[in-house]
Amino acid sequence: MTTNPQIVRILARVRGEKPNEASKKPRSDGPQQETIKLDPDHGERMLAAVHNLLGRFVSYPSEDAQVAHTLWCVHAHLMHLWDSTPRLAFLSPEPASGKSRALEITKMLVPKPVWAVNVSPTYLFRKVGEEGEGSVTLLYDEIDAVFGPKAKENEDTRALLNAGHRKGAVAGRCVVRGKIVETEEIPAYAALAVAGLGWLPDTLMSRSIVIRMRPRHSGEAIEPYRPRLHDAQGAEVYRLIKLWAATQTAVTWPQLPDAIQDRDADCWEPLIAVADAAGGHWPTRARVAAVSLVAAAQDREASLGVRLLMDARAIFNSKQYEEVPHLSTKVLLHELTSMEEAPWGDLRGKPLDERGLAHRLRQYSIKSRQVRIGDDTLKGYRREDFADAWKRYSPTRHDASETSETTETKFAGLSPDVSDVSNVSLLPAAQAEASPDPDDYTYHLDDQDDINDSVADDLKAIKERQAAGGPGLGEYPELPDFLRRETKS
Repeated sequence: MTTNPQIVRILARVRGEKPNEASKKPRSDGPQQETIKLDPDHGERMLAAVHNLLGRFVSYPSEDAQVAHTLWCVHAHLMHLWDSTPRLAFLSPEPASGKSRALEITKMLVPKPVWAVNVSPTYLFRKVGEEGEGSVTLLYDEIDAVFGPKAKENEDTRALLNAGHRKGAVAGRCVVRGKIVETEEIPAYAALAVAGLGWLPDTLMSRSIVIRMRPRHSGEAIEPYRPRLHDAQGAEVYRLIKLWAATQTAVTWPQLPDAIQDRDADCWEPLIAVADAAGGHWPTRARVAAVSLVAAAQDREASLGVRLLMDARAIFNSKQYEEVPHLSTKVLLHELTSMEEAPWGDLRGKPLDERGLAHRLRQYSIKSRQVRIGDDTLKGYRREDFADAWKRYSPTRHDASETSETTETKFAGLSPDVSDVSNVSLLPAAQAEASPDPDDYTYHLDDQDDINDSVADDLKAIKERQAAGGPGLGEYPELPDFLRRETKS
């Protein structure tokens, strides 16, 4: 049931009424509301229409990417229902890969599209704020210009794009009215699709569904897009989306595959909810696409900190050191700077040194210790101190066998066929059923670090002895008061 004026006008046109006839009809006693009842399979065929339209003009790297794009376009019509909205990122290493074309076709299918190319932050803030929370859909082409070498000139834009994924997010600003400085909060929540070269910063990448576009080869054919010819067709598909969205008054939150966790779950939950509400084979297709694209997104350029952790793991697990419990700092640095294609031999013109290594690893609670190498006691790093960070920051946290089982076994036999939607019909008005920067190279280490490390080792030893029923604090009269309090805790 809906009172949306736009839906009322659409229904009037379907019935052959003139634009103003619906408003001139006599009213009977009691409230009168226009109702929409759709075929039970309208949602399934609506998604098929979106899928087919996109596939005519966009060359996707995979069927999963096309499914994700389809669901994202529809989710933009239900922004009031979601807790957060995923960013859709069309990225490629080279130009002429179909990124801008993907945004152009998206523009036909989403509500209140705002095409943003080299626009001012003030324009974006006002456009999003004036239309209301979640009302507009931002389509930002050439996003690499925002996050590239001149990124400091676009801090306000970056803040808006980063914050706008969560419902209720606002951008706070100071405004001057006469001699009075006041604060105001501008809504930032909005659907966002971007296109650009290279990669995005981790703050935006982790909130995005990434589609890695590529140039078409000679065997891949798509239709050339001409607005004068195809915008009317896009408008018809847009109408199908609006009619279906008008019947969606609540969300049935979906059960996600085990491989979809944390921020990936935030990204895919709305899209899979759309697929579940539409029904048919779309719930299965959505989950297959989610698992596939999340796995593909793991294969992206890691930060230098994560790269250091993974390179250290490769060294410790190499045949030469696989049985060694610890390595001296000098040996670890030598192996790091000797690795081919690794950045450690040339960081801003200098190789990674002891202080730089300690600074980078400290962010992950890994510190150098006194280790015994033969008859010598040297500063070094223990394998066990890396273990927790390797588990948490590895790009392949999810077990590969789980992903394989989810995509190949659980969803075996999935048919990619999509039916036509030419027979979508509107039923007479009736009661509608509601469908369910780690890259900062400055090193800040002081001379107290070695002393702190030694005290930390002693403190850990005291705690271990206490836990095993050993000597209490009375056996350590030299222990300072602050360490006594720490040990008791």
